[in-house]
This record gives sequence, C-alpha cells and structure tokens, in this order.
Amino acid sequence: MTSTPLDADAAMRDGTLAQQHASHPLLLLLANSTVLLPQTPSLAPPKQWKPWRCSHEPLTPAEPLTKPGEQDFSSQGHNGLVAAAYLQRLGVNTAVFERRHVIGGAAVTEEIIPGFKFSRASYLLSLLRPQIYTDLELKKHGLRLHLRNPYSFTPMLEEGAGSKVPRCLLLGTDMAENQKQIAQFSQKDAQVFPKYEEFMHRLALAIDPLLDAAPVDMAAFQHGSLLQRMRSLSTLKPLLKAGRILGAQLPRYYEVLTAPITKVLDQWFESEPLKATLATDAVIGAMTSPHTPGSGYVLLHHVMGGLEGMQGAWGYVQGGMGALSDAIASSATTHGASIFTEKTVAKVQVNSEGCVQGVVLEDGTEVRSKMVLSNTSPQITFLKLTPQDEEDFRRERLRDLPEQRKKAASLGPWTSEAFHGAFSFQEWLPEEFLERISQLDTRSPVTKINVAVDRLPSFLAAPNAPRGQPLPHHQCSIHLNCEDTLLLHQAFEDAMDGLPSHRPVIELCIPSSLDPTLAPPGCHVVSLFTQYMPYTLAGGKAWDEQERDAYADRVFDCIEVYAPGFKDSVVGRDILTPPDLERIFGLPGGNIFHCAMSLDQLYFARPVPLHSGYRCPLQGLYLCGSGAHPGGGVMGAAGRNAAHVAFRDLKSM
Repeated sequence: MTSTPLDADAAMRDGTLAQQHASHPLLLLLANSTVLLPQTPSLAPPKQWKPWRCSHEPLTPAEPLTKPGEQDFSSQGHNGLVAAAYLQRLGVNTAVFERRHVIGGAAVTEEIIPGFKFSRASYLLSLLRPQIYTDLELKKHGLRLHLRNPYSFTPMLEEGAGSKVPRCLLLGTDMAENQKQIAQFSQKDAQVFPKYEEFMHRLALAIDPLLDAAPVDMAAFQHGSLLQRMRSLSTLKPLLKAGRILGAQLPRYYEVLTAPITKVLDQWFESEPLKATLATDAVIGAMTSPHTPGSGYVLLHHVMGGLEGMQGAWGYVQGGMGALSDAIASSATTHGASIFTEKTVAKVQVNSEGCVQGVVLEDGTEVRSKMVLSNTSPQITFLKLTPQDEEDFRRERLRDLPEQRKKAASLGPWTSEAFHGAFSFQEWLPEEFLERISQLDTRSPVTKINVAVDRLPSFLAAPNAPRGQPLPHHQCSIHLNCEDTLLLHQAFEDAMDGLPSHRPVIELCIPSSLDPTLAPPGCHVVSLFTQYMPYTLAGGKAWDEQERDAYADRVFDCIEVYAPGFKDSVVGRDILTPPDLERIFGLPGGNIFHCAMSLDQLYFARPVPLHSGYRCPLQGLYLCGSGAHPGGGVMGAAGRNAAHVAFRDLKSM
C-alpha cells in the first residue's frame, strides 16, 4: 500500500490525520517501535491508531504466547522511551510507534497466567543511570523499587551430609556477615573479600564516566575537518578521567577486562563456591565460558550499577519491569510526547541526498521526519528497515522525483547514465558497513522460563518457615548448579556441541517475595534465567514444543534436587528459548544485549568501528538501543546519549 504524505499545515487545520497519512516530523525512533519528532505542535492520530495507556492486562486470544511467522522489524524498548522523554523535554515533539500491544521492549510486565504478573524478559534493576531517575522524575511518575538485601544465595548439594543441613553462601550489604558466610568455605577468602570489593568498586568508578557520553569520535579524528577534530577532543575527557582514577594500577585493571574471569578470581580466592557465585555475573546472558578471555568485563557490567545511592545494589520494580517503562513513558507523555501501540515500522525512507525523511508503517502510513532514532538492533535497523537493494532504493528515490522525471526513470535501467552516481545505493550504506553489521556476534545462551507457583520453594540448605512466609534468601538471585566454575564451563561446552546444557546454570528470582501485588495471596511468580542453550540444535534441528518442554522439565528436575516439592507447586509456565526471545522481543539470536558484550564489540567498536557515536552513514538515522554504546542491560544510557547527540545535530540543521 502506498500513499502521499499529508501536508502538515493541512493536518493542523483539519485537527486530525487522515487514514494512512501523518505529519512532517523532525525525528523518529525505531526498535520494536519508532519515535517520531514532528515539527508541528500537536497532531491528532487517526481513529484506528491506539494510543498508549498504562495497563498490564492479560494476553488476549489476539496476542497468543507465540505467533507463527511473526516478524520483529521494530519494537520500543526502555532506551527508546528514554530518548523520547529527553527529546520531548528539550522541546522536540515526539511520537512513538510500538509494534506490540505493550510498551517497553524487554522491560515489560505481562499477565501470562491469570492472576500472575511477570517481568517476562528483563527482571532486575540496577544499571539505570542515576541522572535518568532525576531528570525524568520517575518517582513522580509512579516508579517504586524494592531493594534486595541480602542479594545472592548459592545453596550447596553436599552428598554424605547425613542429617546436617547442606551449606549455602548468602551475600548482602553487611561486609562482616559476608565474611562470616565465606569463612564456611575459606578463612583466607573471608579476609580478602573486602579488598576484592574495593578493587572492583574502583574499576566501576573508572568506567562510570564512559557510560554517559559518546565514545571518542575516531571518524572525526581521521576524516573530519580541522574544526571537527578540535571539537572531537572533548570526547577524550571521559577516557582521561578513567585513567586518572585507575592510576598506576591501570595494567592490573586491564587484565580484569581482558583475561578469563577464572584467572582473575583465582588470583583472589581459593574456594569454588565463592568463585563460581561471582563468575555467574561474568557469563550471565553471554555465550562465553568463565575460561573465555574478556569475560571479566561482563562481570563488571553487572556490578557497576546501584540503586538509591547504594553502589552495586539490585532490586525489583514494584509491579514488574513494565512499571519502569510506564514511568518513563508517563514522563514523556506528560511533556507532550505521543505513544502508539500496535503500529509496526516497515521501512525507513531515504531521499535522493542520502538523508532520512521518515518511515513507512506496515499499514502503508508514511510518517515524514528529518531524523529517526532506532532502538531496535543494528541488524534490524540496517539490514531490514533501510533500503537493501537497487530496486528497493529506486522505489524510495522515485517518491521524491517530479512526475516527469519519474516517467523518465521508469523507462530506462536504474544504472542508466542519467541516474547513476547521484542516486547510488552504495554511497550511503557502504558494503563494508553492511558486511560488518551482518557479522556481529549475536549468539545467546539464554532460555527464560516464567513460572507461577502456589507456594515458595523450600531449599534443603534453607528450609521454609512453618507458615511459608518469605525468608531473606527468597529475595535473592538464587544460583543453582553454581557450586563450582567447572560446572559453568561444562554447561557452556554442551551448548557449543549444539545441545542444551545437561546441568543448566540457573538464576532463580522470586520478585513476589518483596512485591506481593504480582501474584494471588500465598502464590508467587518465579523467574528462571537459564543457560546454556544453542539457538539451533545439533544437526540443524529447530526448537519445537517438545524440545521446549523437555528442556524446561530438565530445569525443573535440577531445581527439585535443591528444593524438593518445587515441581508439585507449579501452576503454569512460559518458556522462551533464544528463537522465542528473538521473535517476540526483537532480540537478534535471542541476545539480551542485541550483540555480544565482547571487547571487539564495545566502546569504539559498538556496533562497528567508526560508527560508535550513535550516528550512521545515513544522515538523520541514529542507533539508540542496546546495540549502541555502552551496551545492554536496563541502563537507559544509550537512549539518553543518543538523544543528546541527535539534538545537537538538529540544532545545526
């Protein structure tokens, strides 16, 4: 379906947008959704468009848990909402188009099983940048947090313990209590642990300024004018600040970022339960082994956050992760942004000068815009949403040509002399750029299982209270099959052979232990973040319902060994393998970070070298999701940074 974009002034006179037409905007955001910044003060949407409203309704038959053949071209994650909120506050009118019925990308709350509300994908909060809380006034817009203390619980399986309760490792914010817990396994480790925490805290402080600014502009240094090179010097400040913080110990910190995490932890500790517990943060969500070089950075990525001034703290969002997305969206809409659900972006429009001019929605609606911010993955942004061949590119160009030139163009080949060069497809999306995007490592080891239970799990290492009320360890990240780093490595090796791990690494969380609004009285919601899992099974076999159930049963069998009776408590479950995460949430390969957080895909090189500053070869198109610096996690930094870069460019237009 095609259409001619409606004149913005006419739209304003009419007070409405006609079917399949939209105003002339300044900026758009793409992810599982698209954010548009119109030049006009306000525009009423067509009656068929569904404005966003804050709700967490049960899934209806129109949105089953799985949709065969469903395409994830664009979806609005938290980064896109953050970008929209900042741009709207900067005075740029913004509209957001969301493919799904619910906003937030992977940060959503869904009532999959009646009465049970799940953080269906992402499930914990820590990394969200402190200034975003303040700038967007998220508490004013309803955000409530539950801090966890203690925060980590690793029960042991100890054969031959007889009638003794198996040991466990419980860690929290009380250092003296942590040392007491660690001393069960090693007095030496108990004494060293405070120094280790101080060491890692200093590294987190050094990384911190790098998160809130675009990386050093290497393209400007190499190819820019003298003025551009002088301006780009300011991008060196965060790096210099980080260097000053690390000082003479920089080589030792460099080793943390580049070495296998097992090597780093072996230099500090001797007890396997402690090392394995810490190592889980180095491999979670990553198709890497604790023996993989560079796995130390992923550990740092998971310890450099904080909540309400408490360094390294993690917590649950009241009402689930969707409540965070709702608060950000409320902040944006309060200042005038428009958010529409169930509106899928099909294509980014590009004019004959290689500049973005808007998007086309799946229903044929054209939305004109001088800028587009994409919150979807780099692969979807550049390999699906932008013109990908000469015919596709030609159709985009013909939209802008006067009628007589359209007729002339239709008579001759696209490569004819009259149109060659000025309309060259390769000029704006170079082959090398597209090739690098297509080669990004998106492997994911994750299968997320959301479980409804009618009672709390009772662990052999920490039996439940007589009345079944939550105990301190129930609020933790509960690490199962994590008594030894060798178990983590063996689980990884299974996936490398194309097999689901025989003993999956399991992070079990029970957010309803602190937030009873998520489940009926006496019941609970359980989040199982499990790995390792190949995207494609051995022999090229695809995932089907039988394979999903078999894997989930294996996970449940593992939990049953630690907490007898768990399987009998299950009311229902939602199994999301890597292909499911890709299809539903637009995560390429099921990767929660959009692409791996490996050293070759970070900072200068995220997503690819010379394009790490949110801009891309197409003028007016920006990347603002987890595939951009500083990467994945519910951080909001990519959205905030990209919004400021786009706004500076907008002022210079």
